Amino acid sequence: MNSRVVGAVPTASADSLLPAQPSAQLQPAEAANTLARLFLERVNGSTEQYRRSQDAAQQRLDALGSPHAGTTLHVEGALQLAPRTFLPPDEEGYARLKRLDTGLRTIEAAFPQVSTDAEICRLTCTMLEGAWRSRALTPPREEERATACACPLCRRLPTPPARTLGDYSWRQSAGRPLTVKAWPYRRELDSVLTAGWIWVRQLNDLERDLGLRHRFEDDILVFHEYKRVIDTIDTTHVTQLVEGRLAESFSTNSARALVCGLYAAHKRSVDENWLQQHHAGSVTLPQTNPLSQSTYSALQMLDCLFWHVSPDTELWQEEHLASLLLCRVIDDMADVRVDSLTGEISNFWLADLPTHTKALYAACTIALIKYGCMPEAHEPMWNTWLMSSTIVWMGLTGRHALWFDGITEGLPPAEDCPLCDLQPNPCTGILTHGTTLTIGPRPTAPALSSRTAELSALCRAQFPRTWALFDAELHAFEALHGPWQGNTDSTWEILRRTYVAAVEASMDAPSPDRARQVQQDAGAVGSEKFYTLYDPQTGREDTALLSYMFGCAHPHFIWNATGYQPTTVTGDWLDG
Repeated sequence: MNSRVVGAVPTASADSLLPAQPSAQLQPAEAANTLARLFLERVNGSTEQYRRSQDAAQQRLDALGSPHAGTTLHVEGALQLAPRTFLPPDEEGYARLKRLDTGLRTIEAAFPQVSTDAEICRLTCTMLEGAWRSRALTPPREEERATACACPLCRRLPTPPARTLGDYSWRQSAGRPLTVKAWPYRRELDSVLTAGWIWVRQLNDLERDLGLRHRFEDDILVFHEYKRVIDTIDTTHVTQLVEGRLAESFSTNSARALVCGLYAAHKRSVDENWLQQHHAGSVTLPQTNPLSQSTYSALQMLDCLFWHVSPDTELWQEEHLASLLLCRVIDDMADVRVDSLTGEISNFWLADLPTHTKALYAACTIALIKYGCMPEAHEPMWNTWLMSSTIVWMGLTGRHALWFDGITEGLPPAEDCPLCDLQPNPCTGILTHGTTLTIGPRPTAPALSSRTAELSALCRAQFPRTWALFDAELHAFEALHGPWQGNTDSTWEILRRTYVAAVEASMDAPSPDRARQVQQDAGAVGSEKFYTLYDPQTGREDTALLSYMFGCAHPHFIWNATGYQPTTVTGDWLDG
């Protein structure tokens, strides 16, 4: 679900943070510190309106039963932690950074409105160069990985199935083609991936149209990062189109697209450089990488700020940044095993963090999905559907292993399950002051509304083994969401071939082939039914329910996709 921010970002306060020497000459550790300070200076605290909405949501949940005290788990603010020290870039790395700086200075000279974006790009690429070299030349840290943790989350970490590169032959950035075409239709836009950009903008724009819904031309530049689809997209023509429009009518989003294009090209260049050295035997890359909690967050925020559209008033809002980061974490959770095989450095689960920290972040994604199911979550900010749309998009494309890797042998008990009992949480301070997760008895609706009861009846008639679990999850969903008013027919068709099929597969004897069938059919039903999520009357309702069932409902297929079994870094670079 990738699209970029729109609107100018003030630069005065950032200038006071920048060092006297050009950023391209900074060492990676200095770049990481400067980047963290820049973000901390930019972040705006929670608004009064947002706090009121959170309070209203909690009061509504409390009304369903007496509040219970629960277990709490604290997540430290990532940007407050000291960044990891990296080796300086090698000669080729400095040459790449010099070329990047030349391009960024050209853009800055013509469009000073994006000077902060350009500085973030410089700092992030400097840190990325150092992280790759440190990964290749220093041994991974092992001391923490042997430490057992008895917290309720770590006790629930799944044993991941063994995978090889051949298991991921279906994985392509373009996603599966759409059966029903999304507006605007062009050959290069005919994929679930691109339709997702248009879809999330429409979800946001139903009440207040910011003019972003159909701004697809700028976004095509980010396809430079998607190696598998470059041959099908006329990037030269699109670049000329954007540059021509910039000369005629300035658009901050268009200028940012040029910065993003430079970043994507640099990232691909440094990734492939080190992977080629690994394949040639010049270096040996471990599955782990040296990114810390702070450096991972800062690195991923560049992607997030460029790719996810938001108005100026929300660009640096703490709630907005938290949802951006956790969207990337949840993406990493499903991609982790293929990333470990192909050498991707930006995966959270592969980063050099304590397992407990990773489990906390994975739990944060579930808590945020639950929060996104609540109507109160969508009132204070325009850009509030990112997590809900991300998890649904993941579940309906052949690109992600949400079902394929999430299906494990047998169903764990739902009783006293800390994941089921995670309370909804916007995880606002995950970058700054930290956030606290609460585990306590989850609320449940006393009765289902009419349309949700129809879904329950369909499941009882067609899948009696799964019905009790499915019905209980619908009651839990309506406690969060309230009465559901979605499209029963299309939603059931999607759930029947995704969540319900995966539960049924978990009840049967272990079968990698059966898991693959569910995963592939999820992509097929996504192609067939994705257009229904555009419906202005029921699209948001369907998205909310699907996000809950894909991300929160027992047996938590998104959680089951965490972890990896290392073998060797091999194969080509599929995706970045």
